[in-house]
Amino acid sequence: MKIAIGCDPNATDLKKALIPFIEKLGYEVKDYGSGDPIYANVAFAVAEDVVKGICDRGILICGTGIGMSIAANKVKGAYAACVSNVYQAQRAVLSNDANIITIGSLVIGVELAKCLVEAYLPRKFDPASPSAPKVQRICDYEQGK
Repeated sequence: MKIAIGCDPNATDLKKALIPFIEKLGYEVKDYGSGDPIYANVAFAVAEDVVKGICDRGILICGTGIGMSIAANKVKGAYAACVSNVYQAQRAVLSNDANIITIGSLVIGVELAKCLVEAYLPRKFDPASPSAPKVQRICDYEQGK
């Protein structure tokens, strides 16, 4: 699985700590940088490549994770969840089929961020789960149905 990762300048250190950790878990990583102070540009690039299938999942990091989540969710087909605990990271996929998580570098530390990534990446959404109709309704609305 190929993981897209990007951040704003404030979150560079956390991103640098996560990349080797993600690789050690057995994933390929594509780094979308951290130099652009307009974090939305990084969020759009990651989200677009996840939606296109260039990358399988995305991880975006800013101060709170909120701005990256809002920006990524503007890309049609991107479903970004801001997570701050392991249960949210798991349920982002299991209940909501999120293809991107966002993390706040000023809200959580490196070790918790690693736990979130490790909880998120191996999970798969079950289209036969009780959450499937709820997720489908979101997708239908996005398509104008």
